[in-house]
Amino acid sequence: MPDDHPVALDEDRHAQANALLGTTGVTRTTIDAAASQRASRRWWDADATQYHDTHADFLGVDSPAGEFIWCPEGLHEGDWQLLGEITGKHILEIGCGSAPCSRWLAAHGAHPVGLDLSRGMLERGLAAMDRGGPRVPLIQAGAEALPFADESFDLVCSAFGAVPFVADSAGVMREVARVLRPGGRWVFSVVHPMRWIFLDDPGPEGLRATTSYFDRSPYVEVDAEGEPIYVEHHRTIGDRVREIVAAGLVLLDIIEPDWPEWLDHEWGQWSPLRGEIFPGTAIFVTERPAIPA
Repeated sequence: MPDDHPVALDEDRHAQANALLGTTGVTRTTIDAAASQRASRRWWDADATQYHDTHADFLGVDSPAGEFIWCPEGLHEGDWQLLGEITGKHILEIGCGSAPCSRWLAAHGAHPVGLDLSRGMLERGLAAMDRGGPRVPLIQAGAEALPFADESFDLVCSAFGAVPFVADSAGVMREVARVLRPGGRWVFSVVHPMRWIFLDDPGPEGLRATTSYFDRSPYVEVDAEGEPIYVEHHRTIGDRVREIVAAGLVLLDIIEPDWPEWLDHEWGQWSPLRGEIFPGTAIFVTERPAIPA
């Protein structure tokens, strides 16, 4: 999650997208759902190549069977089993990107479907599947209106996908509850909300609090015409809990991963320095209540 500092700080990480889209400034302002979705589609299409140059190895994008990494701290679904039993389950991954998580699920006996707003990200996933391994259906669509019938899936997941990038995250929770079968889990990971307090920097500057935790104004990058080209929305931990409960889901757990001793990898603002002091990720484990017997 970028913060209120000059765009120049992110030029190396996202030089290609910034050049293609003409990023000129940063603001915190209200933005409607359509403009937010339009910006996200443009950004992730433009950033897809450089994003994978930086993160594909860590995420296992080019592994024939994919990998399921929940967060920059390296939590793997194979170790944590946050989704529970996956064999034979019909699973929707929201914000799948190039779909390494969905491909890992398929390699372990599940029947996943990957959904993402960005054609560029999905094409990277198709290219990976063309080189071997299980094939997974990929659908280009937004998370606020899922193109599936009620109770279509046993499980729904999202690893840093979609939830922070939509204006109506409460609507996403309702949509997930709608397509999830009774007794099914919805697990999603996001940037830990407290990270919005600090500058978006992996070094010592990133330990400095500059923004109110309670300022829910979206972070917006704009082009020379003032058109949004990147948008990220902030919700507090309490906001997330209320959205989950309002959708009729039950919150089972909130995981705030420790920074592992073995990991010296930096990912954007994530680093050992910051990770030893405060969490970078929040993982919400929820469930749709089973129908009473």
